[in-house]
Amino acid sequence: MNFQMARRAERMNPSIIREILKVTERPGIISLAGGLPSPDSFPVEAMRAACERVLRDTPHEALQYAASEGFAPLREWVAAEMAAQGLQADASQVLITTGSQQGLDLVGKVLIDPGSGVAVERPTYLGALQAFAPYEPEIVSVECDDDGPIPQALEAARGSRFLYLLPNFQNPSGRCMSAARRAQVSDAARAIGLPIVEDNPYGDLWFDAEPPPPLAARWAEGTVYLGSFSKVLAPGLRLGYVVAPPALFPKLLQAKQAADLHSPGFNQRVVHEVIRDGFLREHVPTIRARYKAQRDAMRAALETHMPAGCHWNVPVGGMFFWVELPEGVDATAMLPKAVERGMAYVPGAAFFADHAKANTLRLSFVTVSPAQIEQGIGMLAQAIEEFA
Repeated sequence: MNFQMARRAERMNPSIIREILKVTERPGIISLAGGLPSPDSFPVEAMRAACERVLRDTPHEALQYAASEGFAPLREWVAAEMAAQGLQADASQVLITTGSQQGLDLVGKVLIDPGSGVAVERPTYLGALQAFAPYEPEIVSVECDDDGPIPQALEAARGSRFLYLLPNFQNPSGRCMSAARRAQVSDAARAIGLPIVEDNPYGDLWFDAEPPPPLAARWAEGTVYLGSFSKVLAPGLRLGYVVAPPALFPKLLQAKQAADLHSPGFNQRVVHEVIRDGFLREHVPTIRARYKAQRDAMRAALETHMPAGCHWNVPVGGMFFWVELPEGVDATAMLPKAVERGMAYVPGAAFFADHAKANTLRLSFVTVSPAQIEQGIGMLAQAIEEFA
């Protein structure tokens, strides 16, 4: 090896989810592991037509370098959508990113110094932990209940650079913070000067009732808001956005310029062409209906097959069930047995920054049919009984 690695490179680790997805490529495996949206939800025809219009009307502009901030009409669309949710933000505060994952990286690059504190929920999104890790933070896990972070527990995060939250149908737990808890958490964070990074990739995927307004609507100057087009259109477009306070926006923009100059301008124009006339108002309800039916199938399968001592949430939106196994059952150690039987899941330990709960796992229900869900959960139950 002729290259000397930077210290930050030592903190980079492969995603356990990506490694598990390699296993699920084996023929016959029922994968309840990946957090992938259903390909049946992709608006292929609308995308095809939009591509044709963009290449017909603005071909040179679409294929040229573009502004680092993003395509202006798309930024204006995002600002209008946020205003409808109670966050009054100007388009000048909207930065289009290469997926919301890049937004996490930019936030880490701009706000984290080696040894500085970063507060996260317990458990939290694995991809955020990976994005922040190279900047060498000290992670502070905030205790949570079924309604999200416990407001009094934020005191342990005093002095941290920010608190990272997923209020809507959290990955991995599936929980959705109530309006009252959002107010309490926002007020508690504001009282101790703890900025918030609010990540919302799943907020449009509600089943029965729209989630409460974002925390950013309560404390706009102290909150960075991240959104994504991956779950409502297609993840292959790699488009997300950051809505940042004016004081922070220039540094995020500079970090973006250093990273990739700009997100694909052609993709941005295509997305705007698709959504500008209200397409999502008709399209997203079809995704909700599909996912709700699959959620109901997984709930029924869990109730039918899972052995005593197992507990789970019933998500009211999003893509995930969070399951707690009987004490002493290690979900990571049990995974090979589940794969042998023909199904895969994600062990929950990967979603904890510290003091991992080994007897937890995450199940995704959106890329498999109800029949496959029934079969896969039956296999999981057999693996649990065999392992225990």
